[in-house]
Order: sequence, then C-alpha cells, then structure tokens
Amino acid sequence: MLTNSAIYAYVIVTQNSLIVTYHLLFSCSFTNIYEFDKRCNGLTWADETRSLLLDWPKRYNIINGIARGLLYLHQDSRLRIIHRDLKTSNILLDDEMNPKISDFGLARSFGENETEANTNKVAGTYGYISPEYANYGLYSLKSDVFSFGVLVLEIVGGYRNRGFRHPDHHLNLIGHAWRLFKQGRPLELAAGSKVETPCLSEVLRSIHVGLLCVQENPEDRPNMSYVVLMLGNEDELPQPKQPGFFTERDLVEANYSSSESKPPSANVCSVSVLEAR
Repeated sequence: MLTNSAIYAYVIVTQNSLIVTYHLLFSCSFTNIYEFDKRCNGLTWADETRSLLLDWPKRYNIINGIARGLLYLHQDSRLRIIHRDLKTSNILLDDEMNPKISDFGLARSFGENETEANTNKVAGTYGYISPEYANYGLYSLKSDVFSFGVLVLEIVGGYRNRGFRHPDHHLNLIGHAWRLFKQGRPLELAAGSKVETPCLSEVLRSIHVGLLCVQENPEDRPNMSYVVLMLGNEDELPQPKQPGFFTERDLVEANYSSSESKPPSANVCSVSVLEAR
C-alpha cells in the first residue's frame, strides 16, 4: 500500500491537474467560487460578496467530470484508489469549470484482489461517508460511489445534505430526494436551480443515478463504469432501493457511535492546500 503522499502525487501528475484555479463549495442554492492563490499556497476569497449560480449545463458537466475522474481512480489508473473523503470542498474547478478531484489525505490503494478493507479509525465527513464505513469501518469502491451520489444530489438541488431543512419533514437532502422520487415528483429537487425545459431529462436522470448511488446496501450500488454509462445514454434505469442515512438523526447517531468507539480524526473537515513546486 502506498503512502497518502505518494497516492496524491501520483494522481496529480497522471491527471495533469497540478495547476488548479478554482475551489468549489456549495452554500444553499449558490456556488461560491474561491480563487487559488499560488503566492500564499492556499485558498483565498476571490470576492467576499461574489457568488455564482451555475446553470444546468455547467452543473451537468461537473457531475460527469467527477464521475469520469472517480472511474479513473477506481479502474483506469495503475493503482486502484479509494478517495474516502469525496465532498464538494474537495472538488476543484479549472477556468473552464471542469472538475478535478483533490485532497487525497485519506485515500487508500487496493491490490488487484482486494475488494474491501476495514479500519477502527473512521475519518471523513459525515453527510458524505457511507453507512457501512461510518458504522463498521468498512470501506470499498462502493463507499466512494455513495459519496458521489450525495454530491450529485447536492449539485442538482443546490443544498448540502447535512443540515438540510424542509418545513414538511425532518429528512436530510438524501431523504428529501428519495421522498420526492417515491411520490413521482423528483424534478422538484431542482426547483431552485436554473434549468431550461430541454435539460429536464438530464436533471431527472442525474437524480435517478444519484439515488442508485446512495442505496443503503453497498452491493446494490452501481460501480463507476456503470454510472458513467448511465449518465451518457438514455437507456431505462433500474429502480433504486431505500437509501442509507436519509434522516438527519441517522447522521447524528452514526457520528456519535463512531466517535464513541473510534478515535476522532483530524481530517474530518479537511481542506487541501497545494504547495508550489
């Protein structure tokens, strides 16, 4: 198994993403853009009052780009890499709004015959990590798939999963999306986004794929090659089963259980800082 720093260097060089321009974070229905300042080797506000509401084509491009990047890590690279901390703040955007997966501080590499591993030190960000990882320390490629599904629902809806509030229920964003889907109203998830009518089929498909990725049982989740395929065609999709962690209480209880049985991680709210070479 390679060290985290070795994994990070390998991915950066192979993906040609050493020069990074933007840092992506979601806040309600807005996308705040942070500028990467090479002089101080950190992230600084480009404009404290600036916020950009991304139109759907840009959002869809980001979803597809993250999917292809994750597929590369899982299947196409020399190493099979599990990121383990995929979240909005670890997605970098270049000047053409193309996404790059960043911050490999928690990443692990798998051997050819390895399918899963476990740890007694669960580290990551609650709201994004999978139920089996949060509750039992088990992680696999399907753990990243779960995190990707959360990202998709956040990008479509423009809201964070954890801390999501709705006047009609106490579900988080995953639960809200699942509720709308079961009621035949999935497009309401994107009600606050700028979506033109011709793009509605892409929105609906993205929601459907997102829900397939956040299914509670990791065996039910698609692998990333199938995710990329589903996003890129119009074939009929399988019906998703119940998602994991679809209420805020689920997240709180998992967080409490994990902190009681495992040492806390300093990387729970990690932010990547790239050093100039």
